[in-house]
Amino acid sequence: MQRRPVELPPAHTALICVALPALAISNDQGQLTGRGLEGFYRAGRRVLSRLHVRVAGREPVAVQARMVSADSARFMATVRLPTDGGPDPEVVVERIRYADGTERITLHSAAGRHLRLPLEVSLGTDLAEVGMVASGRAGPELPASVHDSGMRWSSGNGHCVVTANPPPEDAVASAGLLRWEVDLPPGAVRSVELRARPDGAGPIRGVGHGTTRSVAGARAVGDDPRVQPLLHRSVEDLQALLLRDSECPTDMYPAAGAPWRCGLAPAEALVAARMALPLGTRLAAGTLRTLARGQLGGPGPRAGMIPGPLRDAGPHLPPGCTGTEATLLFPVLLAEAWRWGLPEQEVEDLLPAAEKCLRWLRTAVGDGVFLSDAHPGGLARCEVQAYAHRAALLGADLLDAHGRTDAAGLRQWAARLRARFREEFWVEDRAGGRPAAARLADGRPVPQLTAGAAHLLDTGLLGAGAMAPGLLDKVQTEQLARLLGGPAMDSGWGLRSLGAKEVAYNPFGHRGGAVRVQETAVAVAGLAAAGYEKEASSLLRGVLAAAESFGHRLPEMYAGEQRTEGGTPLPHPAACRPAATAAASGVYLLVALAGIRPDAPTGTVTLRPVRGAPLGELGLTGLSVAGGPFSVRVSRLGLAMVEEAADGLQLGV
Repeated sequence: MQRRPVELPPAHTALICVALPALAISNDQGQLTGRGLEGFYRAGRRVLSRLHVRVAGREPVAVQARMVSADSARFMATVRLPTDGGPDPEVVVERIRYADGTERITLHSAAGRHLRLPLEVSLGTDLAEVGMVASGRAGPELPASVHDSGMRWSSGNGHCVVTANPPPEDAVASAGLLRWEVDLPPGAVRSVELRARPDGAGPIRGVGHGTTRSVAGARAVGDDPRVQPLLHRSVEDLQALLLRDSECPTDMYPAAGAPWRCGLAPAEALVAARMALPLGTRLAAGTLRTLARGQLGGPGPRAGMIPGPLRDAGPHLPPGCTGTEATLLFPVLLAEAWRWGLPEQEVEDLLPAAEKCLRWLRTAVGDGVFLSDAHPGGLARCEVQAYAHRAALLGADLLDAHGRTDAAGLRQWAARLRARFREEFWVEDRAGGRPAAARLADGRPVPQLTAGAAHLLDTGLLGAGAMAPGLLDKVQTEQLARLLGGPAMDSGWGLRSLGAKEVAYNPFGHRGGAVRVQETAVAVAGLAAAGYEKEASSLLRGVLAAAESFGHRLPEMYAGEQRTEGGTPLPHPAACRPAATAAASGVYLLVALAGIRPDAPTGTVTLRPVRGAPLGELGLTGLSVAGGPFSVRVSRLGLAMVEEAADGLQLGV
């Protein structure tokens, strides 16, 4: 009889320490029991699944668990000794757990007498791949052997060694047990440090620790006390998710998220790198170079594409190809990174790959106007038209500036797309109309209102601080702003991915009603840039309140339940947390309030702050524009002032 897979605990209950390629996943009790996802991981393999502590023969009583930083968590527990001392604990057990496989166990004595206590740590591992763990097929623990100052495990999949400092006084391989006799005078503190490593591997240092000074120094201050912890945790999480390209280790890119997607997802990597441009252009350049190396060659209809898998598109649309999204994002990120200050030589080196993306776009459209899914009878998706239109205009801008051809053709096609989109993608109704989620091959619209429509407001940055024109006209844009700010879409915690009044709405639906942080950030920035500050401010306040309830570590999504007085957002059990797009969204949201629009090639920066100053006074320091430090302050009156900038950078009009 085939065994049913073990049902794993939802990821939202876990404390996840991240310093890729290393992870530590724990429950809120602190003990690693070997059940579910718990354990230390390195490069997708669980190197240690069980780390269980007993003091004086007793399991400590957990009293608190919290994240200290993106890569570490602190667990506090107490031990009451079997004496006549009453109900008060006499020993405090502190455990600091790091993503890199290190754990420090510290005993604090609160007793008024000298104590001598046995400290026992039982260890175990299955050396299973994360996919096997996630599916409940990890297998039994492996037999251990005593090794130097700790334990060692081996299998055909690899090896793991745990070392202890100080060395244990006793080690029992059959039980995976290390034991110490700890002397604790009154008020004394004693520590044991354990290190779990794949055999032969040294300590890991997260890729993010090598990022630029501007990233590490980014700060937010102001009237709203939530802005600094949000920016701090967003930057920390983004750094913790960085990986190095195996072909060129100097190039970094963000993994999609932990614990499920600790690898390259091209569309999400490009989105996160674009949203993080205010922190500097290094991440954008590394991501672009990494993806350019995997760009598809010709001949054939896919030549020039950045490959990507299919992704669920919600209850009303078939899965969509993320490769299409990535291919259209590539030239946009390059164009905007150039505006933010990507060095000219790096732009020139990446320009051929961007040209291939744009040629793929023109080929895929052919003699038509809309960009449809590649399979026969493929539909044309609303947000894909927005991506394509933005890529054409920003790509043409980039090509013109670098003496390349075909810019005129891209602009002409974009103009035709605008005219047809306003007629054929707009669904009239008694409430004023809405953009369709998609248009079928026979011309019928898919009329549902989704958060994908927010991408119509994200037109992209051109020169001199100007935003590119959008696919909607002024009246349609105003109606879309009203819809996005209305109760069907604004949950009070952020933008729902599907309107609450739509058929098949599900507050936990990934693209069927849940709040996706990335789309909320896009909506806030787009609404603010278009002048709809009331709607932008409402969504902004909602996602800030949600961030606070999540300890300022935003998950990629959470339930779209309506906000109530005194309530908190419901976590989505399958969401990555941290997630690259959510972390970068924290940066994007705050920078949107200042309306920073750089044009490094001309040595100017324009400020278009949100005049209503929804968070009061706000100061952002440690950003990067034109390769130099950049700081800006927005007053309570909504007036912005540059406080620090690169030499020669002028304030535009």
